[in-house]
Amino acid sequence: MTINNRTKFGIIGRDISYSFSRNYFQEKFKKLGLNNYHYYNFDIPEIEEFPFLLYHREDEFRGLNVTIPYKEDIIKYLDEVDSEAQKIGAVNTIKVTDDNQLIGYNTDAHGFQKSIEPLLKSHHKKALILGTGGASKAIAYVFKKLNIAYKFVSRNEIEDMFTYEMLDAEIIGEYTIIVNCTPVGTHPNIENAPPIPYQYVSDKHLLYDLIYNPAETKFLQKGKKHGASIKNGLEMLELQAEKAWEIWNS
Repeated sequence: MTINNRTKFGIIGRDISYSFSRNYFQEKFKKLGLNNYHYYNFDIPEIEEFPFLLYHREDEFRGLNVTIPYKEDIIKYLDEVDSEAQKIGAVNTIKVTDDNQLIGYNTDAHGFQKSIEPLLKSHHKKALILGTGGASKAIAYVFKKLNIAYKFVSRNEIEDMFTYEMLDAEIIGEYTIIVNCTPVGTHPNIENAPPIPYQYVSDKHLLYDLIYNPAETKFLQKGKKHGASIKNGLEMLELQAEKAWEIWNS
């Protein structure tokens, strides 16, 4: 582990009072006896405010996380982007080097792959990815690595993507993995769920929700009701956080 005097970390996003990362790392620091380490929420309305967060303070920070909706927009402010994050097109982890260079990484892909692989069965050959934001790019990258065909589902008509209105019995039957990468169903709006035709979901399906609060979203509840295997995003978040910690201390 690199020994340096940088003891500050944080997360950049919008409307992130719920932040998993802050609680996770504060607990981690406590367990490791790192009492002078601190983790902050940087809730900013526009990504253009990012440079002002670090102005005159770069040498205080060792690492940052990035969440919705800035995983793609943050890239233009970085000095360097890791090759995997470049391929994904999204960054959720930033390392601040000793000479104050900002290097971007993507640990979402690592967390997702490690958490979904044990659940995959031989018939899981095609996946629907609900949402088109930064997190969905990491999910698509993993499916490509695993040779699982995928299609994005968007609210808007975009070339080579499904809209929610297009989803029917045939499509749902063919795509037996469905991953929710949207914030729909997050606490406190727990009665909401992505508008897919759940009546066509079966015991062949695996429904994975990147949301972890609540532990069982309406999306997952509806899938379970029809016999699907379900998984929330908590393990993925823990795995990506540990990967980020490894990067910051390498």
